[in-house]
Amino acid sequence: MTKKRIIEVCANSAQSCVEAEAGGATRVELCAAIPEGGTTPSYGEIKTAQELTSVIAINVIIRPRGGDFLYTPAEVKSMMYDIEMAKDMKVHGVVFGCLTAEGDIDVELLKRLVDASKPLSVTFHRAFDVCRDPFVALEQLIEAGCDRVLTSGQEKDAVTGIPLLAKLVKQAAGRIIIMPGCGVREDNVARIEAETGAVEFHTSARSVVHSKMVYRKERVPMGSSAVTSEFETVETDRNKVALYL
Repeated sequence: MTKKRIIEVCANSAQSCVEAEAGGATRVELCAAIPEGGTTPSYGEIKTAQELTSVIAINVIIRPRGGDFLYTPAEVKSMMYDIEMAKDMKVHGVVFGCLTAEGDIDVELLKRLVDASKPLSVTFHRAFDVCRDPFVALEQLIEAGCDRVLTSGQEKDAVTGIPLLAKLVKQAAGRIIIMPGCGVREDNVARIEAETGAVEFHTSARSVVHSKMVYRKERVPMGSSAVTSEFETVETDRNKVALYL
């Protein structure tokens, strides 16, 4: 019997969680600051997502900033407090990653974070994609008690990473879930599934949402000049989510 494809949506807001649920996704990874690769969302965003959804599982990313995954003692303290918040809010799971300066899994810190997260589900995020030895790292994640790892197969996207993803699924042998992500689209998810043996997939499934502002002062940006327009955002699209199932 073929296992049912499980779709996790990278949700950038409570409304994106609503859309993900309406489209049939099993789970969301709720994040702030998507252009930075995702950081911990606010209490208010998590609470609103819980109140506006009914069945979808909500995982919360625990990441204090963008950039690398080598954390200072102050950043670790913030992560521990955010894990405590997530547990108090009774979310489904947490998502985090941590590396040493040499590019290995920071096993000591990982075990602290996993222990602090119990009984929540734990996903190790794409810090895995910039670690030095993915095969050694995978065994360390299993030993630490992680439930899944989100990975593009250490490539720019999951399609390019198919060869490594397939090896990881084989190595995992059901001990941990290998969840391909990054560049997973409705037109390639079946290929990734067939060529890797993975059954869980991570995608954004977003569409552009245009601002309802009538008065616009386009010359005054609120953030990075990399933003194309202050009057456009992106949001998960339930119709796109449904195309993955």
